[in-house]
Amino acid sequence: MSKVLWVVLGIPLGIVLVALGVANREPLTVSLDPFRPGNPDLSIHPPLFLAFFGVLAAGVLIGGVAAWISQHKTRRALHLAKQDVSRLQRELDLAVADRASAGTGLTALSGPRRVA
Repeated sequence: MSKVLWVVLGIPLGIVLVALGVANREPLTVSLDPFRPGNPDLSIHPPLFLAFFGVLAAGVLIGGVAAWISQHKTRRALHLAKQDVSRLQRELDLAVADRASAGTGLTALSGPRRVA
């Protein structure tokens, strides 16, 4: 399925991006001095498509960081749940070992039990 998606979306998107780059080769003046925009010492002249792709890449990066930050609570809850499962598994193993040493016949559980 992913290869079909790549062919359907990836290849046409690549063609559009290459066409955009070829069509927008004119230089763009980007001034890094907000007080004197005409200062040639603090300005760069990249092609327009590089500025466009740079802004696009910055947007993807900022969006990814924002999504990662917004998922913090979910990742934290998952981490705590895994710790609880590990702690409960250790307690169960100790209880089974204590019962086995007492001779009550309780053995280790092989997996979750279904209650009908």
